[in-house]
Amino acid sequence: MMPRTLAPVVRELAGKRPVVTVTGPRQSGKTTLSRAAFPENAYVNLESPDLREFARSDPRGFLSAYSDGQILDELQRVPELASYLQPMVDARGERGLFVLTGSQQFEVMTILTQSLAGHTALLTLLPLSKSSHRSSTSTTSAWPPAFWAPRTRLMSAATPSGAACSRAW
Repeated sequence: MMPRTLAPVVRELAGKRPVVTVTGPRQSGKTTLSRAAFPENAYVNLESPDLREFARSDPRGFLSAYSDGQILDELQRVPELASYLQPMVDARGERGLFVLTGSQQFEVMTILTQSLAGHTALLTLLPLSKSSHRSSTSTTSAWPPAFWAPRTRLMSAATPSGAACSRAW
């Protein structure tokens, strides 16, 4: 995993709140970050149809099966779980019980801010920028060499009137 500046922040906030929520666009690294930051926590992917059905049909049973600290990945698949988490974390009074990941869908954000207000630290993880990839200490890259080439070359193009112009690429 490439080092992410949010990694120590996630761990720190888990020591202050019962729930930490990591949101962001697809493929931004939410799952990788959460699993690396909390390797001791059980991992539950709500993309799995059987786990998703269990969570929907018996939310209390589902949450109690993983009550010793868990990562609930893809919360947007069962957003109603947030309503069941609030009384559970109130009753336990512990910090760092749950790490939630999910997209920034409006419905999910609304449920989280209503059900878990004051209980969760909400973080947004964005995909790695080109400069983050470049500054990585990794010696291998999935990006082709052309990706790293400077983009300062000028290209000539003809305009509809026939006049030549240049534009920076």
